[in-house]
Amino acid sequence: MPLQERYCIKKSRYNDEQIVRILRETDQDTVANVAKRYGVSDASIYAWQKRFSGMEVDDMKRLKTLESENARLKKLLAERDLEIEVMKEIAARKW
Repeated sequence: MPLQERYCIKKSRYNDEQIVRILRETDQDTVANVAKRYGVSDASIYAWQKRFSGMEVDDMKRLKTLESENARLKKLLAERDLEIEVMKEIAARKW
């Protein structure tokens, strides 16, 4: 088995918005019942609560859009920095 597969974190079957909805159900029912209903462990529910405490579905959607925008801006910045480095190298050459 390749090293990458051995240490890869398992992808959740639920996306972040679904997790937040599941966590809202724990306000009305016990963690054990909600975990059984969705086929996850109690530990998963508690880990999700730790990660997404206080978030609503709308907050999660906003977070996703902000993260994607942030990634796009980081990519633009990296490309710009690369262009600046290339221009410096070209300017440093003696023609």
